[in-house]
Amino acid sequence: MGTALVRTMMSWAARFRLRQYVKASLWIVPLFGLLLGAVLAGWAADADGAGWLPGTWQYSASTASTVLSSVVGSMVALLGFVVTIGVLVVQQATGTLSPRYMRLWYRDRLQKAVLATFTGTFAYAYSLLRGIESDSVPDLGVTLSGVAVSVSLVLLLIYLNRFTHNLRPVAIADLVGRMGQKVLVQGTEHIDRHAARAGASVPSAGPVTLIRSERGGVVQAFDAAGLIAAAALNDCVLVLAHQIGDFVPPGSTLVEAHGSAPSPDPRRVTGLVALGTERTIEQDPAFALRILVDIAIRALSPAVNDPTTAVQVLNHIDMFLHTVGRARLRGRYVLADDQGRPRLVVPGRSWEDYLQVGVTEIREYGATSLQVCRRLRALLEDLLESQPTDRLPAVRAELVLLDEAVRRTFTDPARRASAQTADRQGIGGGRRPRSEPSR
Repeated sequence: MGTALVRTMMSWAARFRLRQYVKASLWIVPLFGLLLGAVLAGWAADADGAGWLPGTWQYSASTASTVLSSVVGSMVALLGFVVTIGVLVVQQATGTLSPRYMRLWYRDRLQKAVLATFTGTFAYAYSLLRGIESDSVPDLGVTLSGVAVSVSLVLLLIYLNRFTHNLRPVAIADLVGRMGQKVLVQGTEHIDRHAARAGASVPSAGPVTLIRSERGGVVQAFDAAGLIAAAALNDCVLVLAHQIGDFVPPGSTLVEAHGSAPSPDPRRVTGLVALGTERTIEQDPAFALRILVDIAIRALSPAVNDPTTAVQVLNHIDMFLHTVGRARLRGRYVLADDQGRPRLVVPGRSWEDYLQVGVTEIREYGATSLQVCRRLRALLEDLLESQPTDRLPAVRAELVLLDEAVRRTFTDPARRASAQTADRQGIGGGRRPRSEPSR
């Protein structure tokens, strides 16, 4: 009943933005921990009155007050420590990684669990401390507060170990790359399940209604099932005018309704497309590739000058592009309703789009690095060996551009020949003879 009421009061786009806010929020889960701690303190006080505790679990009023006061103070100090770590993470992410990664860091469940444990232990100990009297001591509660502190310390150690290791650029590249590949595979499978029959297309005749966006923003996601249902209800075909990740100015066309009279409710249709301030990975695997490239080119900047990190990120870009290569990409996807009739047309990204995002800027910023040129050539030659024939021209075109960049940068013939050698490790790996790209 409550869920149905929320769905009635809020559009799909509003619920999507709310879910994004909850996932990125650092205060909601700790707030629940705070409330749970206060509730558990009342339960522990009631359990003390049951008279079934062993005699060894007894404390004097002064000892219990000292213990609980220490717990309260330590939890406040640990919360400040975790906040300090968070500030350092923000500084590192914006300085040496990509600011786009911060959106993922805010969602880390372990971090929220640590904060919730600290706030819950604080509320638990403080609630018990208020009820201590000379003739009434919550013995069970005091003992459990020690257990809660132990759990908090263990989680803190796990937290420190995780972020000490996982804040390395290569670890973040692995995380982001796997997320992007997962979204790509799931999205492809979803499209295949709802794809219209071969040859289905948008009606060429009939009225076309332009549904405009009232607000501006980046297209973050859309409700495919809801759009198909809206199109079936009005017996039309809805065409998204923008692909995921595009910025939509206020008042511009967001959706086209083909063959509908009367047209669908504009407010309902626009409520099925979520617009926000920045891209998300939920339905946009190309954004994961964008983050990988940002990390690589940040490592290639003069301020950082770390081409080895760029080479390591290229390993994950290589894996990502091979995953893209196995997907059935099309310029647009036609989705059908339960009867197989076309109802929704969604613009898609081509193989060339993904390839250009993955290599263009790294080639431009890494043209002066010998190992980046060698690793990038190895990546492109791997794609030449693994991709179907229709995708090879784009790869060969990138090899031509790489050769031109190398010739402009390396004027010495020996260094130029070295830069044009494919090497999966950048420098020091197994060399392969240069393959001449077809023009």
